[in-house]
Amino acid sequence: MAATIRDIREKTGLSLATISKYINGGNVLPENARAIAKAIEELHYEVNEVARGLATKKTRTIGVLIQSFENVFAGTLVSNIESVLRQHNYSTIVCDSQGDEKLEEEALHFLISKRVDGIIIIPTANDSEYLQPVFEKGIPVVLIDRAFENDELDSVLIDNVKAAKEAVEVLIHNNHKDIAVICGDDKEYTGRKRLAGYVEALTTNGISVKDDYIKRGKLTVEHGYQAMKELLSMEERPTAVFMTNYEITLGGILAINESGVHFPEEISLIGFDNFMLAQIVKPSLWTVTQPMEKIAVTAAELMLKKLEENVVGGKIVLETSIYEGESVKRIVE
Repeated sequence: MAATIRDIREKTGLSLATISKYINGGNVLPENARAIAKAIEELHYEVNEVARGLATKKTRTIGVLIQSFENVFAGTLVSNIESVLRQHNYSTIVCDSQGDEKLEEEALHFLISKRVDGIIIIPTANDSEYLQPVFEKGIPVVLIDRAFENDELDSVLIDNVKAAKEAVEVLIHNNHKDIAVICGDDKEYTGRKRLAGYVEALTTNGISVKDDYIKRGKLTVEHGYQAMKELLSMEERPTAVFMTNYEITLGGILAINESGVHFPEEISLIGFDNFMLAQIVKPSLWTVTQPMEKIAVTAAELMLKKLEENVVGGKIVLETSIYEGESVKRIVE
């Protein structure tokens, strides 16, 4: 028969109130804490999390809402978030919105019904209106990878404009002027920001922006593949292409290989997101790399501070880096 809190009382001689306070994370005298901990170990007592949640109104559960389980970036984040939260005795409920705003809203209501203590989100929606039920419940929220233009919610992200600008400037510094970009559409926060960085790099260096060289679409392998095919078939083909996320980069590389085009001899490439892919592809791929583990750890730690210390984190912007591969050819003028 499982041990109960009354068994701990009999073993320690302490009151139920003191034992309950210790189990629920309250402060008790050091000697009492040692006695209770010893009794718990000897009796193999297991905390009833459901009962404790009812008593404390806390479930020690964090909801994590991502856009797609198939996304390498999101998968890496979830793994690292869970690792940090587990060390602090929090569990996670992970939901996939599939990039659909309606499904995202439904997932939020599901997480609220599960009485999660906080929610970490890679948002699909473009504004925070759908989060109103979460705010009304007083549930802390941390955004990852995206921010809302109309709100200063706590978020952990990179400077997407700067990262994209620096990537395109690698191509410009190698004398490329006919530079294309494969990016997300205007509904995508990262798509808009990375396109803005591309445009800023060109204009500040006196290079005209060609609409035909801008390929907007979903952040998918299929879009990367199809867009690269279209660029390769152009009469005035670009000399370089900037691919703005992992899936797009993978699709673009597949199209290049299928078309029998050699890089960097015939076209220069720079990708985004995945350091491992940069090394696997031959010749090695110039790539903007995000500090994915650091983003996840920072978001999880911020959530813990919001829960335990009521901290306001604001917008935390982390630095990217560029892996120098062999996929960019210098044009001799």
